[in-house]
Amino acid sequence: MRALLPDLAPWRASADFRRLWIAGLITNFGSFLTFVALPVQIKELTGSAAAVGAIGAVELVPLVVFGLYGGALADAWDKRRLIVWTEAGQGLLCAVLLVNALMPAPAVWPLYAVAALSSALVSVQRPALDSLMPRIVAHEHLPAAASLNSLRWQVGGVAGPALAGVVVAYAGLGWAYAADLVTFLVSVVICVRLAPSPAAHEAQKPSLASILEGARYAWSRKELLGTYVVDIAAMLFAMPLAVLPFLADELDARWSLGLMYASVPAGALLVSLTSGWTSWVHRHGRIVVVSAALWGVCVAAAGAAGNVWLVLLFLTVGGAFDMVSGIFRGAMWNQTIPDELRGRLAGVELLSYSVGPQLGQTWVGGVAAWKGVRTSVWSGGLLCVGAVGLLALCLPKLMTYDVRTNEHAVRLREQRATAARP
Repeated sequence: MRALLPDLAPWRASADFRRLWIAGLITNFGSFLTFVALPVQIKELTGSAAAVGAIGAVELVPLVVFGLYGGALADAWDKRRLIVWTEAGQGLLCAVLLVNALMPAPAVWPLYAVAALSSALVSVQRPALDSLMPRIVAHEHLPAAASLNSLRWQVGGVAGPALAGVVVAYAGLGWAYAADLVTFLVSVVICVRLAPSPAAHEAQKPSLASILEGARYAWSRKELLGTYVVDIAAMLFAMPLAVLPFLADELDARWSLGLMYASVPAGALLVSLTSGWTSWVHRHGRIVVVSAALWGVCVAAAGAAGNVWLVLLFLTVGGAFDMVSGIFRGAMWNQTIPDELRGRLAGVELLSYSVGPQLGQTWVGGVAAWKGVRTSVWSGGLLCVGAVGLLALCLPKLMTYDVRTNEHAVRLREQRATAARP
């Protein structure tokens, strides 16, 4: 049993990892409050599934533009400074949502504007966070750090939506936005204490040329490319979060909305709490593919189920498979990408695991408006399975990846070992 428990080595060895973990836990908790409150407010103001799904559309352009540019910034600027300023910006956006919610007649357009601006800030911040991790965590501890970071996200993902359902229903949207604002303020105070993390001496200035260099490197690494496109396909077709408020209504179980949002993180949490086994796995590409396909199976089952408890069960199991895929995608990224490209590749990674969900919200909202809510969910799950299977056939290097023998993993492991010698 002890071998299955999470590996706490990164937490013990790195003070900066502990600071980022605690700050992330606090902000994730608050962000999930807004994650539930925002679509609920749009649903109340418009009554339209397509309008809720449009959140993903307005977030997409800032995500693409600032994700790639944010990766170049992360390679060229001090990562701590980027993290602190973007956290402060997110807090300001929460204040805008709070003020709008307290108006006698809240407007819809500020909700979309905040969603777009928040997407831009996240896109700038996330490459800095991801590229900082290999600097503050030992090479051999990176899979454990990925599991602990996922655990942090899931704790907020389970508690935040579950509480948000109650807060929104009984206290109001304003309380959810106010709580999120407080969490960002606390996070800024913590992140200010991080050690500076300046750019490498040979770092290029942010430019289109530097962005293209990172994109060319990603394209040359077919095993990495496979992780990107598999995740995009899984999230594009099988991300039903935008229609959960309507699914809860259709099942005559409005009380279950918070639990629906919490079920996917709950399944992921179960995996993180027993993630010790991940160190025994070496063929990361295969498990990424299999887990992504099983995620699609579970989403299809949730859409076909007519009982709310079965829906919650399938979403929970699906969240577990999605977490397994995420752990090994992160391990492949962190253990094979050189430091001088880490920020730009983190920008590409951000697109891979964010563009899919954003487009997926638009997809599922559109299909729900056309064919019905449950059809949009089960059909998306089946499309996910088919797309992942086809990609696996087209990308054999992903299926044969082995961390023990991959040339990029071996080279980076040797470089880290050499740098650690006195």
